[in-house]
Amino acid sequence: MATAKKTPAAAPAKKAAAKPAAAKKAAPVKAAAKPAAVKKAAAPAAPRKPNAAFMKAMTPSATLAAVVGAAPLPRTEVTKKVWDYIKKLDLQDPANRRMINADDKLKAVFGGKAQVSMFEMTKLISDHLK
Repeated sequence: MATAKKTPAAAPAKKAAAKPAAAKKAAPVKAAAKPAAVKKAAAPAAPRKPNAAFMKAMTPSATLAAVVGAAPLPRTEVTKKVWDYIKKLDLQDPANRRMINADDKLKAVFGGKAQVSMFEMTKLISDHLK
């Protein structure tokens, strides 16, 4: 039991001694980190390459072609054209702009649903691309 009493008393002394040593070590590390950050900023950023899967031209189904056209388009362009159609006809729900109120053409694309979220819309559109 005498040993147990000495161990807790020795532990705080070690922590107190370790703090000044840690402070001395931290200062040189910060100074060394600054030149490394300058080197990273000086390197030119490589241009971002588009994902080939998104850029592949896909043929829309007949129901989707009524909205975006029959020509093969990449997924990104199909989504842009659907959004242009939605904004042109003001189909976003005024209370919750994330919801899209479908007209007759979009109802066929959305599987008969009258209202879908913008996130669900992309999933439903991808079912109409080959």
